[in-house]
Amino acid sequence: MRRKVINPYDPEINKCFGCSKKNPIGLKLEFEEVDNHIEAKWEPTEYYAGYVNVLHGGIIATLLDEICAWCVSIKKGTAGVTSELKVRYLKPVFMNRGTITLRASIEKTDNKYVYLKSDLVDGGGNLCAEAYSTYFAYPEEYAKRKFGFPGKEYFFDK
Repeated sequence: MRRKVINPYDPEINKCFGCSKKNPIGLKLEFEEVDNHIEAKWEPTEYYAGYVNVLHGGIIATLLDEICAWCVSIKKGTAGVTSELKVRYLKPVFMNRGTITLRASIEKTDNKYVYLKSDLVDGGGNLCAEAYSTYFAYPEEYAKRKFGFPGKEYFFDK
């Protein structure tokens, strides 16, 4: 199963660096639900370089963190915040190799936390980074009141 995720947040209010279409310096990520994980494709540009033609490590961490946040929203059905993010940088991400693929899935949950694994694959199919994340997940009603979480049903076409 593969289905496109809709960003239900008001772009005039939500200027998220990772996903807002209205943030001029943002990553503008779009997501798909693919079976048990969330996936995104992203085209790197020179503005996100560390070394020449190498994606900055902080941007790699941001990409992995963002896909995990969306995984919590879609798969767990609530909003959460990053409690821990452990990134393993396996290979340089050469930006001239094309589109990057990001994936995140939930490994386990408990009363308060969601534990996720995510990875970044470069345009040549090389696994370049992976992360293990822990998210504090808010109760859905609290997430709706305090963070404007719209509800899981608003992430997909009806």
